[in-house]
Amino acid sequence: MVVQHNMQAANANRMLGMNVKAVAKNTEKLSSGYKVNRAADDAAGLSISEKMRNQIRGINQAVSNSEDGQYLIQTAEGNLNEIHSILQRMGELATKGANEVNATDDRKAIADELTQLTEEIDSISKKAQFNGKYLLSKEMNPNISKGISLQVGANKTETMTVQLKEINSSQLGLSDLKTKAVLGSNYADGLSTGTSKYRNLMSTVTTAVKTVSDTRSQLGAIQNRLDYTINNLENYSENLTSSESNIRDTDMATEMVNYSKNNILQQAAQSMLAQANQSNQGVLSLLQ
Repeated sequence: MVVQHNMQAANANRMLGMNVKAVAKNTEKLSSGYKVNRAADDAAGLSISEKMRNQIRGINQAVSNSEDGQYLIQTAEGNLNEIHSILQRMGELATKGANEVNATDDRKAIADELTQLTEEIDSISKKAQFNGKYLLSKEMNPNISKGISLQVGANKTETMTVQLKEINSSQLGLSDLKTKAVLGSNYADGLSTGTSKYRNLMSTVTTAVKTVSDTRSQLGAIQNRLDYTINNLENYSENLTSSESNIRDTDMATEMVNYSKNNILQQAAQSMLAQANQSNQGVLSLLQ
């Protein structure tokens, strides 16, 4: 029996230290929910996980961007719907004015309403905007023909352009209703003098309705595409999140088993260390 070196106690103390550290790691993983809390836990796993997290956050923002694009389209289409309603009324008035049963005063009243409706189309065009972006007026937005670019992915090349088109009385062929162009001081006076101008206006309004319809159809197609884009992004984000979870998240059941095991080993090492220290006490009995 030796006194200077108690190898049993030293071994028990070393194992106790290892078990204390193991229990501490188990506790950290259980309390944080992550099995990778620092690079030392899994250097490669941490690197992959952080890249995935960056991608996931970019994808989630792209979903938000795509939804903003849909709101923009809905705003533009809402304004175009109002213009459609105005054109339908103008077509109705033009058809009514083309009827020779109407007196001159009747056609003049119709012409006055047509002028007001034309001015309202231009008013809607100049006011239509989303978050400061004018959607239907080149006067308000000189770059309207370039459209609006949406970032619909986490990578710089993943973009989509919402094509915009100027819609006003001039583009729809109705600007003469506000000019001194025909048969008098203005087009309204011309309309009040006979039925031929109303018949021409019927054709013009029909063409204008088609122009607005085509524009709405194009916007609707982009909105539908954005629906599919959002669904794909959300599915991609879900799959990446699942993969990132497998790398970084704690398996609570497995970790609890490890915690229980290491906790038992820690208590056993404490007991063995105490017994190893007591064994040297027998040397004192030899000295009595």
